[in-house]
Amino acid sequence: MPFSAVSGPTAEHAEVAPLIVVLGAGNRTFRRYGLEHITAGHPVALLDGKAASWARSLATVTVPVDLHDGVAVASAIRELSADHRVGGVLTYCEDYVELAAHLAQKLSLPGNTPAAAAACRDKHLTRSLLAAAGVPSARSYLVPDADTAVEYSLRLDGPVVLKPRALAGSAGVHRADTPQQVRDAFDAARNAALLGLEKSANPGVLIEEYLDGPEISVECVVLGDSTVYIAAITHKFLGSEPGFQEVGHLVDATDPLLADPQIHDVALTALNAVGATTGVMHVEMRLTPCGPRIIEINARLGGDLIPHLVHLATGLNLPLIAADLAVGNDPELTPTRSQSAAIRFLYPAVTGRVTTMYAGLSASWLDTFEWTAEPGDHVNTLPHATLLDRLALAVVTGPDPDACHRRLQLTYERCGIHIQPDTVTTACVV
Repeated sequence: MPFSAVSGPTAEHAEVAPLIVVLGAGNRTFRRYGLEHITAGHPVALLDGKAASWARSLATVTVPVDLHDGVAVASAIRELSADHRVGGVLTYCEDYVELAAHLAQKLSLPGNTPAAAAACRDKHLTRSLLAAAGVPSARSYLVPDADTAVEYSLRLDGPVVLKPRALAGSAGVHRADTPQQVRDAFDAARNAALLGLEKSANPGVLIEEYLDGPEISVECVVLGDSTVYIAAITHKFLGSEPGFQEVGHLVDATDPLLADPQIHDVALTALNAVGATTGVMHVEMRLTPCGPRIIEINARLGGDLIPHLVHLATGLNLPLIAADLAVGNDPELTPTRSQSAAIRFLYPAVTGRVTTMYAGLSASWLDTFEWTAEPGDHVNTLPHATLLDRLALAVVTGPDPDACHRRLQLTYERCGIHIQPDTVTTACVV
């Protein structure tokens, strides 16, 4: 990525609270809460190609710039540094983690190295580094075409998973059990696209052994080499295979997995293997019969409102923790709450066009309910759906996980959506 010289803060700015440069505002539904927490603790310079009004209203400074143009970003940072003291660089958007690392390094600010960020963004590089370090992961191969994928599926001798080399949100990720399924899954992975992430992603398709067992993510605060604090364990609920769409998440402040030494050791060795040294990291694992094994490592806050669940359940403020680390401050890591919080995404029961929707529940434990589809939208049912086919989301709190599950069920029993199916069948209300 090309960068010209970037100047650091000057003495005349030393007495002013430093700005945190935040790269990309993201989606309002899923990222507003994070930007609100960051701006509550630090003045923010938001760099975004076309920031929405909600994001501009939170930032101290907004700089319109194409974040895929390294030269333009470097120029914008130079101009920003002429008038403001820049104290940190941060992003919660997957496609800008490498850019954030480059900028932090150029400005001699805290952050992961560009190499560490690249190792997390590139799933092939992640697997290679984990294998070299002996970290429990999945056997994985980069395959150039469907015929080669079939050959490797025979070598892996069992169900396999094919995925894009560098996307997110389970886009293009499918299980395959037969040679024809491998071919179909290869094509799906090669052609996958999601929210423009493919524009900055290394092209390619991975074929990996299928890991059986429940999936979790470990929300890690990296405080330095070999120093990792586990803020929370997120239990992930997946839709029907062959896809792996996430239909919900749950965080419990008293989760017994928080004290599991295997999970801690695997997370620590994985983060060391990719070279992570600071920041909030989202580490995904499968709890297989042979122990925890890494699915992927993300050099950013988790998506899908997971940090919001962590805050509701424990009081730990992961966006603010990430911002504090970005400017070199000691973060607050003492939990102030002890409960559970969960989110569930409503997916359509049929493929078709949304016609009407309704909702009718209000409760103290219902933190959020939001429709993410609207009349006229065309949506796909699982397992062919992507996160863009979600109809609604609900966030609830409760004293324990069972209470959260009951409350989520009640929430969706009190709402409905009418979809006109593509085929001639009875329309469905879910």
